[in-house]
Amino acid sequence: MLKLALFAGDGIGTEVAGEAVKVLKFLLDSHSIGYEIEEGLVGGASYDEYGKPITEETLKIAKDADAVIFGAVGGPKWESLPIELRPEKALLSLRYDLDLYANLRPAKIYDELIDASPLKKDVVRGTDMMIVRELTGGIYFGQPRGVFDLEDGQKKGINTLVYTTKEIERIAKIAFEIARKRRKKVLSVDKANVLECTELWRNVVAGVAGEYKDVELTNMYVDNCSMQLIRQPKNFDVIVTTNMFGDILSDESSMVAGSIGMLPSASLNGKKGMYEPIHGSAPDIAGQNKANPLAAILSAAMMLRYSFDMDTLAEKIEKAVEKVIKNGYRTADIYSNAPGTKLVGTEDMGRAVIDELKK
Repeated sequence: MLKLALFAGDGIGTEVAGEAVKVLKFLLDSHSIGYEIEEGLVGGASYDEYGKPITEETLKIAKDADAVIFGAVGGPKWESLPIELRPEKALLSLRYDLDLYANLRPAKIYDELIDASPLKKDVVRGTDMMIVRELTGGIYFGQPRGVFDLEDGQKKGINTLVYTTKEIERIAKIAFEIARKRRKKVLSVDKANVLECTELWRNVVAGVAGEYKDVELTNMYVDNCSMQLIRQPKNFDVIVTTNMFGDILSDESSMVAGSIGMLPSASLNGKKGMYEPIHGSAPDIAGQNKANPLAAILSAAMMLRYSFDMDTLAEKIEKAVEKVIKNGYRTADIYSNAPGTKLVGTEDMGRAVIDELKK
């Protein structure tokens, strides 16, 4: 029996997570695999109901589940709230309380979607990378932090970049293990020339590399990496980096792949995981049946693979998505009016994936 938590969140999160769950239910039902899904409110929806972005009851649902399906949180409605009450705090709380320290963000270009990328075809063709982002440390969680009053009437904002040897070692091992199943190349991204914390990062990753003689390790400063991702994305295999750098680089990689609506993610601690599209709540198109659900659906595939070792079922979803794209189905974010393409909404795209699974 698979025990799942569903936190759809705000905006298009409810729409894309809904389609992912439909696909997942169809696949599990058709293979007679038992499951139960418990829902909870997070983000702005939770604030509106309970006055906080996540409750202890919702956290308990997450802790009791084998895996969490997450949509998206946030929106202009809640931007004026104190930072501790904003919707995004729910996401950070889940990552921290579940110790989901390894964030996997694949970025792959489908041949049929090359026109959706703003880059030249010969630059992006063949791109297939995995960004491994450390998720529970770094500047997002370091102490001290906050905005403080100074004696002269000014204010001072502080965020602290902190990493321990253990935190770096465990995320590096994840990256090397993944690389062993891919092209056996790991790139560690840091800013070791000016940040002592990431100098430690570089040295610890180098130490871990000694345990993986079959995997090639290289290093790159984050500013150069951000440039090379655009210049030659197909050269990257596995990138391992800090929380903040990974946040930025993975969003950049979405433009290489054509749309942020195509990129899934997994946040892991062993088999325990939370699975979500990397995009936000997109309030400007929420409720209009325009959002691309493929990232959420592919996140469900990652859940089957990483939390439940159901690689065959994960591949069924991935191949169904590939077939849907080949058949010309396009939501607005990946639509280019090319011959043979058809503009569809969120629900129709989800239905098309299920139709392929039925075959």
